[in-house]
Amino acid sequence: MDGYDARALTGKVGKSPWGPQDQIGRLNLITAASRQAVMARADPTRVYDLATTYKIGMPSWQAWNDPAYQIWMTHTPPGTAVDNVTAQGPEMNRRIGYSGDGIQMYTHCGTHLDTLNHFGYGDEIWNGFKVSEHLGSRCWDICGADLVPPIVARAVLLDVAGHRGVDVLPPGEHINAAELEAVAQAQGVEVREGDVAMIRTGRMHVWDDFDTFMSHAPGITVDAAAWLVEGHGAMIVGADNLTLEHTPSAVPTNYEPVHLYLLCQQGALIIEVLDLEALAADKVYEVAFIGGPLKLYGATGSPIRPMAMPLRPA
Repeated sequence: MDGYDARALTGKVGKSPWGPQDQIGRLNLITAASRQAVMARADPTRVYDLATTYKIGMPSWQAWNDPAYQIWMTHTPPGTAVDNVTAQGPEMNRRIGYSGDGIQMYTHCGTHLDTLNHFGYGDEIWNGFKVSEHLGSRCWDICGADLVPPIVARAVLLDVAGHRGVDVLPPGEHINAAELEAVAQAQGVEVREGDVAMIRTGRMHVWDDFDTFMSHAPGITVDAAAWLVEGHGAMIVGADNLTLEHTPSAVPTNYEPVHLYLLCQQGALIIEVLDLEALAADKVYEVAFIGGPLKLYGATGSPIRPMAMPLRPA
């Protein structure tokens, strides 16, 4: 099994070194000192937006019966004049044009963060929290997106597609630890403790093609994830593809082995569908990463709007 070892097959969740009540895992590495260190080097004259735009028809998990992104008007200027839902009367409603809208979406569509209750082994998630004790009829009461602190950290871009000299990696391509190490060496960067590691596959080139983006993603293997987290201390692992890891899985008994390894065993959060094209085009490989999810109580994931600023030399 290319790039896999026993870490993909343990079936056991990790216990937090930050204690039995820990619900944020490696995000505990964010401290006042770490924020100060990264912001002291940030160049605010250049800001990169790493998020995709939410719009009707965007790739999402409809095939797994999750809701597609939808937006609709809840109030329009002419409709308000007719309906008078504001109770302001027709004259006021015609003079003041009032618009409003509502949205529906799956929490794991677009640029989003996976929290530590997203995947588990059987009845358990990260740190031994149990479904039977913490999952209600609507949501979890632990490890939700509402607990994620503002993320201010050093981030490193590992441009695998650029290193191979292609716009986008082939469907289902495996990215293993040896390749990530080669990319880091070629770019002259290193992944350090508390970093956000961002993997570019070039998949944003097919973002507007629903069927292509949603199937057979190129992505990392478990040994690549282990190289980032256990080997170099990464706090969050993200990528520009649908699933971070390659699909389909090479492990017959685990269809999301990288997710299980990172979320359940290591307490490392995941960010998917990052737009890394501008960073790669400018060959900006070391940045200050700033972002945060919506504070959705108990949610297994949330949209995130990440920003990146180049880091000046230390």
